[in-house]
Amino acid sequence: MEQELTRGTVDPRYTWDLTRIFENDEAWERAFENAKKQADSLAAMAGTMKDGKQAVLAALKLENELEQALGCIYTYAMMKQHEDTTVGRYQAMLGRAGTLVSEAMARAAFLTPELLALEEGVLENYIADPDFADFDVSLSKTLRLKPHTLCAEGETLLAMASEVCSVSENVYDMLTDADMDLGTTRGEDGKKAKLTDARLHSFLISPDRAVRKAAYTRVMNGYGRLGNAIAALYAGQVKADIFSAKARKYKNCRESYLYQDDVDESVYDSLIDAVHGGIDTLAEYLRIKKEQTGLANMHMYDMYLGVDTGFDIQMDIDEAFETFLEAVKPLGADYAADASRALSERWIDVYETKNKRSGAYSTSVYSTAPYVLLNHKQTYDGLSTLCHEMGHAMHSYYSNKTQPAAKADYTIFVAEVASTLNEILLSEHLLRKYKDNRAARIMLIGNLLEHFRTTVFRQTMFAEFEHKAHLMAEAGESLTKDSLCEMYYDLNKLYYGKAAKVDKEVACEWMRIPHFYSSFYVYKYATGFCAAVALARNVLSGDPDKVAAYRRFLTLGGSMTPIEELKAAGVDMSTPQPVCEALDYFAELVMEYRQLLSEGACAQ
Repeated sequence: MEQELTRGTVDPRYTWDLTRIFENDEAWERAFENAKKQADSLAAMAGTMKDGKQAVLAALKLENELEQALGCIYTYAMMKQHEDTTVGRYQAMLGRAGTLVSEAMARAAFLTPELLALEEGVLENYIADPDFADFDVSLSKTLRLKPHTLCAEGETLLAMASEVCSVSENVYDMLTDADMDLGTTRGEDGKKAKLTDARLHSFLISPDRAVRKAAYTRVMNGYGRLGNAIAALYAGQVKADIFSAKARKYKNCRESYLYQDDVDESVYDSLIDAVHGGIDTLAEYLRIKKEQTGLANMHMYDMYLGVDTGFDIQMDIDEAFETFLEAVKPLGADYAADASRALSERWIDVYETKNKRSGAYSTSVYSTAPYVLLNHKQTYDGLSTLCHEMGHAMHSYYSNKTQPAAKADYTIFVAEVASTLNEILLSEHLLRKYKDNRAARIMLIGNLLEHFRTTVFRQTMFAEFEHKAHLMAEAGESLTKDSLCEMYYDLNKLYYGKAAKVDKEVACEWMRIPHFYSSFYVYKYATGFCAAVALARNVLSGDPDKVAAYRRFLTLGGSMTPIEELKAAGVDMSTPQPVCEALDYFAELVMEYRQLLSEGACAQ
């Protein structure tokens, strides 16, 4: 059986250094107690916003200090818990951190209603006052959210309810990361191997169809056995969304989430409409892939299969990191130099270890360098994931370096742009490097097409699923295992049915998607990818003004609305044009892919 790494057997150089946040757990405890005192001090300011400029400024500064402290407290506990999700100490610390955040939000809930109760024109004057320069964006957002802001008592109740509303996500994470056992499956060597969600992809790219099918079926059925419980958890998440949307007088859940980013619902709908228009091209790509792999028919467990072209990329983390630095050189020597610190300074937790959180992410607190969680594999996918997460990390690095703390956090709508652009730069770097190697180009373009499929098409399908689920619940329909599985199966038929056999097991796949517990998030992967395609072309043009515009975008943090930030970078996501242009690029890649494969057939 395959030997699992444990935390204690990994070279510390390849683990993240959390001492930059807190030296140890005891320091965390001290910060925890201090944050409680800060929350008390802020709560004591209730009723004073009418006392004038200095009172308002003092409250805003203390609120910001408290937010930074809470960010450190929660992030440290979360990352420690992710190192080994079964350790009770860190489960407890994370729970306590969540409770503290909820309680602090409740203590601070007076602030927005009191600011909105000030005489007309006062907030506008503060926004224009240089003394409020750090807070002009948050005050402008406060004014914009006035129609959806309750009285102080109402805001306090909603803040108190936030922890309850996050129960579904917390239970889902514990269930899937710590308690779920997917058993073992047989690898290509015939030996048993432990099956985890993080390892599924490595089985799905196996040339042995029996290996692919067995791993896929076991994972889907493993989730399916818990389907009623997971459906109840997701229904709880949706009900929490409905509660919040109704309480704040939004017309529906989707509007309540998109309004936070100042994004019109038409952006969501136009994305789905445009992607539906590209389904025929997706089907053409899948038919080419079926021919290339020699399959008589394509099943859902065949989707990730590639063909051995005689070219492969297998890099350990050090070589992968050097390749990443080469790929991002078009962004400037200073960008590459800044990014080069990440491995030596231990920003990155590299390897999969027993009970470690699956997947990959980047996170940051304002006072330290960013962090990256990986479960690195020596594959092209592992290399691409490194580039993706370092895109997030560098976006945070430059935003934190340039903006004051109150304006450093960028919205999720723009978050996927920097990460995806780095992946495109990697693809283009390797395509140039291997421009005369037909086998390499087939592999690389094939991977780029898969990136399109999994990010633009698949994430849009996810977005359609969660929107439909919310509409069902808002209409009074029950969200059950059967109703959710049926809807998800039908969506797969729509997206993939023209070129593949949509196996019944795929109906359970929605249960594997943790992002559904961060509602109306997944569409941003698709819009971010489309924006990144346009911006990558700008960067690769070599035009110094276009490169400078993108580099400035990385420094903007949350100092502008996301649509305006992307306009500053060079792309207008308020129109469907970037999505349509990205789909045109996908069609061009499909044609190039077919041509490369045809050249091989002619040579034979």
